[in-house]
Amino acid sequence: MRVAVLSGGRSSEHDVSLSSGGSVADGLREAGHEVIPILIERDGRWLADGDEVELRASGGLLDAEVAFPVLHGPFGEDGTVQGMLECLDLPYVGPGVLAASLAIDKLIFKRLIAFHGIPQVDFCEAGADGWRDQVAAMGLPVWVKPARLGSSVGISKVTSPERGLGEAVEVAARHDPRVIVEADGGGREVECSVLGNDRPIASPPGEIVTHADWYDYEAKYSDGGMDLVVPARIGDEQIARVRELAVRVFTAIGGSGLARCDFFVRDDGEVLVNEINTIPGFTSTSVFAKLFEAGGIPYPELCDRLVRLALERYEAERAHRF
Repeated sequence: MRVAVLSGGRSSEHDVSLSSGGSVADGLREAGHEVIPILIERDGRWLADGDEVELRASGGLLDAEVAFPVLHGPFGEDGTVQGMLECLDLPYVGPGVLAASLAIDKLIFKRLIAFHGIPQVDFCEAGADGWRDQVAAMGLPVWVKPARLGSSVGISKVTSPERGLGEAVEVAARHDPRVIVEADGGGREVECSVLGNDRPIASPPGEIVTHADWYDYEAKYSDGGMDLVVPARIGDEQIARVRELAVRVFTAIGGSGLARCDFFVRDDGEVLVNEINTIPGFTSTSVFAKLFEAGGIPYPELCDRLVRLALERYEAERAHRF
């Protein structure tokens, strides 16, 4: 098939997206597809081979049969590009508009999974009524984050009353006016990939072992910043629980195609959901792909499956369109 791979974008994760997009293009070619690389510049221009792309319904991306957005953060992973692709009537890989917009906003996401009774760490919205009392009840340390960014951008760890909760909120607010404060999860950081539409499957869970104080941007994207241990060094019961919860969270947001769900597994065996990424890092060495590789799905096959899942969802939804 002719697959338009979208990478770059307007967010602070532009460079990460370019790396992911290049790997996806290679994987699709190895799986036998024809790739149309489309670069979305920081200023919002869409380019193919240096020329601006004309967008129009029915064949609006250089006659591509399916689009593969590999865009991280705002203006790509938040439902905006997904809505545009819907308007173009073009099948696309990954979450639909609602699932993308739900997952990108940590506050909305956490309120949703609380409704479903899914275990997670305590949290509150900075600036909301009584939020400082809620933070005090969490104890220290706490984590202060922009509500709608990824890749650990703008995150601060507050370890003592003197370390300035207000300053940490200001740092996060430079990236997003919506700021979340979370209790510390403790235990091991474990991640699990999900693949599918109506019948999603979960990968073997992997454990993140960082060589820094915490899993920040440098640890995620620098060589040697972290090690991925697969399977995670947790008990069989906890492995099963992580996989079960990953699928439950994916289903709760109405996910499709792919996602990576992140957890804390405490020393007493309790498993807590941290967040879900509907377009996770997607190089051949990224956690999402590595976990499925450990489960027996090589990278080119993974890319191929995602394209076919996109077409499957498109045809199913098309049958119900007015």
